[in-house]
Amino acid sequence: MALHIALALALIETLALAGVLFVWADRVAGARLLVGFLLGVAVWIVGNELPNWFGPQAIPLALSLLATVSTTAAVFLHFCVVFCGVALRRRWLVLAYAAGVAGTLTSLLFTPGHFEPFAGIAWVPMPNWAGWVTSSVWVVLAAAGVAVLARALLQARGQALRQVAAVAFSCGWGLACMSGYGIAALQLPYYPWPLLGVPAYPLMLVYGILRYRVFVANAWARRALVWAILLGLGLLAVPLTLLLPVASRWISGAAVALTCLALNGPVRRFAERLVYPGGVVSPADLAGWRTELAAAESLPALAVAGSALLSQRVGLAVEVCVETGEPTPALSNETPTLRCRRGESGWGCELLGWDSAPPGPRHVAEFFGAVLAEAAAQVERSQQREQRERERQLQARLAELGSLAATVAHDLRNPLNIIAMAVAGTPAETRREVAEQVGRISRLAADLLDYAKPWQLAPAPLDLAQRLRDSVRRMPEVVLGAGLDRPLPLLADAARIDQVLANLLANARAAAGERPVHIEAERAPGTLRLHVCDDGPGVPAELRERLFQPFASRSPGGTGLGLAIVARIMAAHGGSVALTERPPWRTCFTLSFPAPP
Repeated sequence: MALHIALALALIETLALAGVLFVWADRVAGARLLVGFLLGVAVWIVGNELPNWFGPQAIPLALSLLATVSTTAAVFLHFCVVFCGVALRRRWLVLAYAAGVAGTLTSLLFTPGHFEPFAGIAWVPMPNWAGWVTSSVWVVLAAAGVAVLARALLQARGQALRQVAAVAFSCGWGLACMSGYGIAALQLPYYPWPLLGVPAYPLMLVYGILRYRVFVANAWARRALVWAILLGLGLLAVPLTLLLPVASRWISGAAVALTCLALNGPVRRFAERLVYPGGVVSPADLAGWRTELAAAESLPALAVAGSALLSQRVGLAVEVCVETGEPTPALSNETPTLRCRRGESGWGCELLGWDSAPPGPRHVAEFFGAVLAEAAAQVERSQQREQRERERQLQARLAELGSLAATVAHDLRNPLNIIAMAVAGTPAETRREVAEQVGRISRLAADLLDYAKPWQLAPAPLDLAQRLRDSVRRMPEVVLGAGLDRPLPLLADAARIDQVLANLLANARAAAGERPVHIEAERAPGTLRLHVCDDGPGVPAELRERLFQPFASRSPGGTGLGLAIVARIMAAHGGSVALTERPPWRTCFTLSFPAPP
């Protein structure tokens, strides 16, 4: 009875797994061949059990079904070749299929017959020469498939080694189970115990493949394993009910139900460890990850810390990317990558390049991704708070500076007027020198007031290219590039943009060498860039880091506020200004505007 139950379970599992593989056939090399092999196994099981289900009159049909076993073995060999990527010449596969079909035809043309009931098996096919020929064919073909797996096992490295080893072990288990029919065929006085392990064979074979290729199957594999173990333990509890003084189906059913309920928790934990080896994440792991990641002060630092933690935990070299904008278009699939980015619904992480990783490390990476997403959101919130605090402090400083500038400008006007009137009778050269210095002080006061005073933008649609053409119309020493030949629509404050262009052009014209100032524009995804370049002496190294801060100037007569005002205007427009490298120019200032929708 136990043997018939084992074969019935194996039949159900084989058909279910064949259906799963058929759905995911595009994700596994040779999956359709494996589906054919599993269906062949199902036909073989039906052939063995058909007479037990319907009586001796079903024996002819059962023998016809069993005749397909050698062709099924050829399909198995073909699957092993494709799955392991063996460069086998086509004629050898044709020869294998020819041998399998020949074995099938031999069994169909010459009835193999069957044994008498033996050792608990109602009937066993293949006692005569035809049966032995067919058996020999499928044994040779199956052994060839196992040899292909063994060869791949010796050559594989890393995760591929584990994958091939899992499949090879499952095939070895299947051959060991089939030895039970050898016991019956050789008429040995033993019960064919190995046949009781047949239900585990299709599970082990398919799981050995899916665990490394189709990870969505792992959740279903865990559930199926839990129910299979619970059902088995429940059935084992039924014989104990025979010891009770009362025999009842209700008592047997209650015993099964109580056994399943009592062992549900331990069995689930055992199944999770089996399906996700090395992938059990404890509360201590989660707490440790949160503590380590909380120390990161920026998203790049968070990515570095996450990569180190995850690589150490799973024993693989893992790359962690934390991005705030659009996803990186090209990431290598050779290195397992955990990519975390902020979308419309918040931060989330995805796994890339984990096709060859076992389910345990992948399971850990999924948990780690959830913790990493939380940490990224915390870092982003912390940076936003710091940014708001910096802006608040900047506004406070600007307010103080504006008040001071207004007072100084007011107090300077009267002394400057007195100085100008006092030198009215001096020589022309003296008057000119005093006028230049008075004008410089006036410009400094005006720039200081403009930089410090609060002002608001009045954005409106404008054509940046036309604005530039109008600005340089009377500047022969300025050349416009091809990027300015077409309209460049922009949403900005026209007066402030004119101020930016005037400041940059004044600096570039003052610093230019033999070549004219060159202005070029280019578009990038979501950005419009304008480059103002000259071949002057360049910006000194000691000035580069504070170039856009107040009172930093590369011009001997400059106020040091022109570029600071440019930076403030660009920031108010949601853009930026930067000193960039664009050979052959020595100095280039690049304005980056957000492209209008």
